[in-house]
Amino acid sequence: MTSPVPGSGGDSFFTQLLGDLMSLMGGGPDRVELARQLAQGVATGGQPEPNVDPVERIRLEELVRVAELHVAELTGLSPTPDGSALSVDAVGPGAWARRTVDDWSFVLDAMTHTDDASPEPDARSGAGEEAGGADVLSRFVAGMGPMFAGLQLGSAVGHLARTTLGQYEIPIWRPSPGLLVVPGNVTRFAEEWSLPADDVRLWVCLREVTVHAVLGRPHVRRRVSDLVTEVVRGMAGDAAGMIEQLQRMDLSDPSSLEDMLGDPSVLLGTEPSPERRRASEELNAVSSALLGYVEHVLDRTATRLLGGRGALAEAWRRRQVDRDTPARTAELLFGLDLGPSEVDRGSAFVAGVLSRAGEEGLAKLWSRVATLPTPAEVEAPGLWLERISFEEPPSDS
Repeated sequence: MTSPVPGSGGDSFFTQLLGDLMSLMGGGPDRVELARQLAQGVATGGQPEPNVDPVERIRLEELVRVAELHVAELTGLSPTPDGSALSVDAVGPGAWARRTVDDWSFVLDAMTHTDDASPEPDARSGAGEEAGGADVLSRFVAGMGPMFAGLQLGSAVGHLARTTLGQYEIPIWRPSPGLLVVPGNVTRFAEEWSLPADDVRLWVCLREVTVHAVLGRPHVRRRVSDLVTEVVRGMAGDAAGMIEQLQRMDLSDPSSLEDMLGDPSVLLGTEPSPERRRASEELNAVSSALLGYVEHVLDRTATRLLGGRGALAEAWRRRQVDRDTPARTAELLFGLDLGPSEVDRGSAFVAGVLSRAGEEGLAKLWSRVATLPTPAEVEAPGLWLERISFEEPPSDS
């Protein structure tokens, strides 16, 4: 008796394997817990994570107080929505990863969203064994969607946790009451660039507080969250790319599965739809303006508190240039580009606004949804100023 040949029909090894996997999927962990476990494992390398030195916690709490005062004075924005003092949690990469999965779990719904339910296979169709195998594959893909989403988010967060300094490496609002800082990564960054550790701690606090203050505006965080959801949903909508990749995958080569899971463009569709492209461009416009605004605030506060930030700014820029693909997976997953070119784009926008309208004009940037810049306006700040000058209704709540 000859053994079944993989891919030869309904009783093939491939079809049997998919069926076995489908039978096991129902008893596994839910997608959020799966993402948490993977994120923590990747962040820590599977090793136990020691507690953060209490001295580090105390020092960061002191520096956050300093950052709050200066950011509030220079921007006119309250660092917290209710005006209360910010708390700071000093954590290791593993704890940061678990907390981040919880904060970003809203994207899992978008990652597994489909507009139309997949049709049930018709047993009466008489399509033969080949169609039966395709039906099993289609059901497998549909059922594995939530698990793949959890794996992808967990992997992206875990790799990011290895290098992130604070919670706003990706500028998406966090519902947590305070800021997350990873002192071990901060210290390593300072040592790698021969920078005073306390200067880096204060710089990280200033950056985190500024982003938190901007995203704390309810209309800003809603707009960013909505655009992130649109982008991720658009990526998930193209399931055909994943089906084709599964059909081509060599099951005898473990690296083929690793490549598929590690590349968001393969798993969630390579060619963006017009809707997804539009949402990504709008998201990057707001993010770019935010990055430029943060650079402006850091320049002013660093001049006051650190005597300038030339070495720090250069070290941060080099860090962003040198990021490897795993560290960028999260931003790619969300349709973002947070590299130096986008920072320069945002900084040029902010400089253009300041040269035409000063700090008073720049203060209008975050006042309401309508004053958030469009992609074209980020390239031409004069157009933005002209548009918002026509009408100035009260700020959004």
